[in-house]
Amino acid sequence: MNGNSFADIAVVACGTMSLELRALRDSGFLDTPALLFTTPGLHQDPRELERQLVSRIAKAKERADKVLVVFGGKFCYVNVDDPARTMKKVIAEQGPGVARIDATQCMDMLASEEEREAITQEMAGGEKVWFMTPGWIKFLREVFKGWDKARANENFPRHTGGAIVLDAVGYLDQFAAEQPEKFLEYFDWMGIPIQAYPVTFDRFKHLLLQKVQELDGIFANTTI
Repeated sequence: MNGNSFADIAVVACGTMSLELRALRDSGFLDTPALLFTTPGLHQDPRELERQLVSRIAKAKERADKVLVVFGGKFCYVNVDDPARTMKKVIAEQGPGVARIDATQCMDMLASEEEREAITQEMAGGEKVWFMTPGWIKFLREVFKGWDKARANENFPRHTGGAIVLDAVGYLDQFAAEQPEKFLEYFDWMGIPIQAYPVTFDRFKHLLLQKVQELDGIFANTTI
């Protein structure tokens, strides 16, 4: 391929990023033959995450020889029972035609660490911020599965700069306008202000295209 097309690459992703990936597909950028998702929020259940991820990759291989995995690394898969088993190892076991996006977690896919630091300064004066993507709002019950109000109180209020949603799809403003009661319920549960920060798809597209070129290179070398 020319390095700019996903026409021969299936995509497997965490459901938390489904809003962004479907938007890229609908725009024509992500011209993939298959877009498969795992259940959002499985970072809290590494065994189930691995089971679903391997299953989705196997299904994706039925549609394409190459598979691009849109998952973070060390922050999305932490196996406390086997700390040496990492996301990198899980992906490597799936074969040379499978590659994972170079990002630590979903927020990193939309804004780099340096960009997030700049956003923190701009929006919160350098105070500690809880970053999220729109999927963390849409899939609250899955992403924060098992979290009660007490656990929320232990974690969120420490982020004195509030919560910032890195929003490339305009989800938060639409959600607040269309479902104000649910938005206020989310706000009350977190106990900190929630605000959207509009971002572009530039970084996400760049990271995805990096893997297109990598996968094309792998297959080119195997056919020489």
